[in-house]
Amino acid sequence: MARVTLEGIRKIYEERGREHVVVHGIDLTVQDGEFLVLVGPSGCGKSTTLRMIAGLESITSGTLRIGDRIVNEVAARDRDIAMVFQNYALYPHMTVYQNLAFALTLRKLPAADTTRRVNETAELLGLSPLLERRPRQLSGGQRQRVALGRAIVRQPQVFLFDEPLSNLDAKLRVQMRREIAALRRRLGTTTIYVTHDQVEAMTLGDRIVVMQEGKVQQVDSPLQLYRTPANTFVATFVGTPPMNLIPGAIAPDGVTHISAEGDLSLPVPESARPRGLVPGRAVILGIRPEALRFGAAGASSVTALVEEVEPLGSETLVSLNAGGVALTARVEGGVFPRRGERVALEVAPDALHWFDGSSQTRLT
Repeated sequence: MARVTLEGIRKIYEERGREHVVVHGIDLTVQDGEFLVLVGPSGCGKSTTLRMIAGLESITSGTLRIGDRIVNEVAARDRDIAMVFQNYALYPHMTVYQNLAFALTLRKLPAADTTRRVNETAELLGLSPLLERRPRQLSGGQRQRVALGRAIVRQPQVFLFDEPLSNLDAKLRVQMRREIAALRRRLGTTTIYVTHDQVEAMTLGDRIVVMQEGKVQQVDSPLQLYRTPANTFVATFVGTPPMNLIPGAIAPDGVTHISAEGDLSLPVPESARPRGLVPGRAVILGIRPEALRFGAAGASSVTALVEEVEPLGSETLVSLNAGGVALTARVEGGVFPRRGERVALEVAPDALHWFDGSSQTRLT
């Protein structure tokens, strides 16, 4: 196992004589034995960052260390890492045993050691009955286990995963996610995992790195990302459905938040506002869908029109229009309003998130 350190890592491509910055100076330390997840939308630079760590992409500038060794110019095969790809990358003409043993054979490991490692890995992953099969005879989940096994059998310092579950159906993805989490606890190897799926990120990672347009937006534990997003991008990216964002300003009376999008006034007591927030300052108010509650009409509530109702069993998503502002509420699945009904909405003051109207960063 090893610590992975990125210091000012940048990646720049030349396109028609112009520079295109894909990754902007990432500073990050992955601790020994940590499971770190890189998450973000397509094109945010997360896979490029992983490929630079793997040695599959050159580093334009910055320093990359695995353990105490600088590996910027070290070939991928000499970095003592193992990577699991999205498309499995299995040899179709080889059996499961041969696929698992291939990297060890290249290293000229003694045959007895190779057999022992392959058998141990196959037992760990439930592949022992499948060792004589070829990839075409396996299900998607079994192929993914073989791909995992090819990484595990090498006993590397670092595991790298590049969206390994993207090709699986929803049910199998949940199963494989649990298996990866269990394997991680057993092996304790430093792991960097790339995904665009926030559920994978939240359930697997010790820490999560949220990226957008090649820049790190926030690095934190899953729960802290959800509870205290650093900016509006993180607030809407982490959480399903995303956080409701209402641009506006504190009213001159200093008591009410006024939406700039429509005719909406939300009662906000002074005790619930960030320190130093003066009347008239542009802000963005964030409210998680589960923080909205249906209640009785009164001074602490606002009226909203129910536009859509999506029953999901244990919970229901309700799309609302409050004074021209679109909101989503998540409520328990038993009792919910009907489409076209007018309802009173309440929100607890301590459930509000405040962001600066210009920089969109969190106000504390």
